[in-house]
Parts: sequence; C-alpha cells; structure tokens
Amino acid sequence: MSPIGKRRLWVSLIAVGGLLMASDADAAIPKQETQALTDIHLRDPFVLPVASEKTYYLFGTIFDLPGGPGFKAYRSHDLERWHGPEAAFRRPASFGETRDFWAPEVFARDGRYYMFASLKHEGRRRGTQILVADAPGGPYRPHSDGPATPAEWECLDGTFFVDAEGAPWLVFCHEWVQVRDGEICSVRLKDDLTGPAGKPTLLFRASAARWTVEIGKEPRRGRVTDGPFLHRLSTGALAMLWSSFGKGGYALAVAYSRSGKLEGPWTHPDEPLFVRDGGHAMLFRAFDGRLLAIFHAPNSGGRERPRLREVREASGRLTLDE
Repeated sequence: MSPIGKRRLWVSLIAVGGLLMASDADAAIPKQETQALTDIHLRDPFVLPVASEKTYYLFGTIFDLPGGPGFKAYRSHDLERWHGPEAAFRRPASFGETRDFWAPEVFARDGRYYMFASLKHEGRRRGTQILVADAPGGPYRPHSDGPATPAEWECLDGTFFVDAEGAPWLVFCHEWVQVRDGEICSVRLKDDLTGPAGKPTLLFRASAARWTVEIGKEPRRGRVTDGPFLHRLSTGALAMLWSSFGKGGYALAVAYSRSGKLEGPWTHPDEPLFVRDGGHAMLFRAFDGRLLAIFHAPNSGGRERPRLREVREASGRLTLDE
C-alpha cells in the first residue's frame, strides 16, 4: 500500500455528535492492489477525473463493505488497472441514515469535493444527501442538513448541475414506487450546498419517452426513472442521460433540452442509446480527450460490472460506440 493509502487508514471521520475512526473501518476491507474494471462488482458507477493527479477515481453502489454501510473508492491512471478499494465514507455512529447507500457521485467545487448520494433513514423517505471531503478519495463527512430532496418524497439518484449563471442545482428522481410514473425533477441549492434554496420543479416523467414500459405487479407497478446526468454538448445544447425499462429490459437513454436550459422542455428520441440490460450512466472526459460513458451491465443477478464506451457527438446528438 502507498504512503498515501496508509495515512488514510488513520484519518478520523468527524460527524455531528459522533466519531468513527477510518482506520478501524479500512482494516476490514480486503485490498486487491490491481484489478480490471470488469472484475469490480459495482452498480451505478461514477468516475471523477482529477487532472492535477492524473488519476481517475471510481465510486458506485457497493455490496460488501464490512462493518456497516458506506462507500468505497478505486483509483486508476489508465482506466484499465484499478487500485483499491479504500473507504471513502463510513457511516458515523450518530448518522441517522442506516441503509440503501446508493449511487454516489462526486464533483469538485471551490477546492473541495462534494458527494451526492442516496441514503435511507428508517421510518423516513429515501433522499439525496450531500457529503464533503478535502480530497477526492475522502474521507467524506456529512455536509447538507439532512436530505436535500423533499422529506415527504421517495427520491434517489441525485446529480449536480451548475447553470449558465453559476447557480447550483440538484437533479434527482422522484421514485416510481411513490408516483407510479417516475419523475425527474430539479431543485435550486443554496450556494454552500447545505440544502435546497427553493421548491422542486418537474422536468419530465418516464412516460414522456415512448419506449418505456411499466414494471412490477399491482399495486406496486409503474415506469422507472433512474440515474440522471447532465452534459453540455459542444454546440451549447444540454443533454441528460437517464435510464428506465423498455421491452428488452433495463436501458440507457438520452434526452435533450429544446431551450438548452435545465427547465427544458425535454425531448426524447424514439430509441434508447443502449438496450442490452445496462444503464445508470455518466459521462467524463478522459485525459487523452475522449468523451467516455460508464454504466453498469447487466442490471441484476449479482453480475453487475462497470462498462466503458466511447461517446460520439454529431449534429447535436450523442451516440454510443459498440
């Protein structure tokens, strides 16, 4: 293990009213110093490129963090060999959220790193909370004053967006399990990202895309919205990756804002980008300039693995390389 890795083992995670030593948490995590991306069991993958380190950080929904819920991070210099895992966040003893630690996304802002993650508190609705760290790999600590999504809504898969005026936004899914026709919504955040600065706005529903189908059985049946991620095209147009279920199963799609602004209106191509039981994607620019998508496939059975595909832009539209 590198000296940086050893130091991280002895970093304390400080939370309101509680203290958890990262050394105790990390000691229980089996380390595999080098592994291929497709050997990592991970859903909802998210890659943060850090140019100053020439390092890519990989986060996602995990299944095997010993000692309690949290998030792990992997590191790579070439997107092929991945090092880790290391604990990026471990639940402090005083932290109210106890399960469903899903879909972490990390964004750099003003010299710090903010993690947007779906968390569940027993007896409350699932929501997106915001964590913060001084280094991309963590340790992360609670930052927002509870969930930034509405307390009475079942929400997940929050992502971060900064508009043309520099205002910060949270874009998230209002879950189909509560509203039946899953929604993607936005809410303005406070400038310090400690919570919402307004009320949420509906961007679109799953049924706006003709290819989506209902899943589940009555009374819990509906159309899914998963994994929104915003991307500004070279033309200035605004695109959103998101996922749902079509006739062939879980699928990755893209929507386009007709106005180029977050409020839309959003239009939907007739077919998804990827239809072979994979989705929940994000886009990032590799250090060599390529635009890449990372998503998980397949979508179930304990076989979920991160997949990388190059993305092309032509005539204001995105396509995914096979």
